[in-house]
Amino acid sequence: MISATVICKNEEKNIGKCLETIKWCDEIIVVDSESTDKTVEISKKFTDKIFINKWEGFASQRIFALSKATNEWILVIDADERCTDELKEEILHIAGDSKVKQAGYRIPRKSFVLNRWVKSCGWYPGYQLRFFRKSKVRVSDRLIHEGYEVEGETGYLKSDILHYTINSVREYIEKINYYSSLRAIEKQNLKKIGLSDILFRPVIAFIQQYIFKGGFKDGVYGLMVVNFDIITNMLTYMKIWELQNRKDAQ
Repeated sequence: MISATVICKNEEKNIGKCLETIKWCDEIIVVDSESTDKTVEISKKFTDKIFINKWEGFASQRIFALSKATNEWILVIDADERCTDELKEEILHIAGDSKVKQAGYRIPRKSFVLNRWVKSCGWYPGYQLRFFRKSKVRVSDRLIHEGYEVEGETGYLKSDILHYTINSVREYIEKINYYSSLRAIEKQNLKKIGLSDILFRPVIAFIQQYIFKGGFKDGVYGLMVVNFDIITNMLTYMKIWELQNRKDAQ
């Protein structure tokens, strides 16, 4: 028996396509953060287990979703992701095998920029721990890039999750602004930020992503990913500097 969990807010463009690919699961748990669009209405076509939970961070929301799942095997998927048929078959095979010893599995993820699969910049295979035993997992308590940690052995699946991460430049810039703020809050007490950080860290990020991680191999799409990373990096350190100096001025 498999439970799928999805956390979301204002995902009417994505949620139906996402849930369509996991409707084979025995249970679908949707945790909505007070959406103002048709996310909940669309979700009701696929499941009656929809919970409205006030947003208090990614980790908190994922913990809440897990608490509502009733099955031992859990598949975690986000609204902008899709489960492939090949992945479905792999998961069903594992869940139906009583001899499986692994507590969790990492799944390769294909990420798309404007519907183009980007293989470089460290994006693929980009393994995600998204299928695991509920009794063996905990959620790491971070503001951003929170994740699942399992007690026991983990394995790797061959089939992909599809991740439609960048559908428009405008939407992704909004995400960058939000995520860079969370990163700044997490890092504000680690090290005093100065001029050199704001000036050189974005340059170093460009060299790492575009050259060493092969961003140039994906042409314009790779360059866009690299530029987004640079913008995120720059905004993060500018916001850390702002937070630190605001404290000093008080």
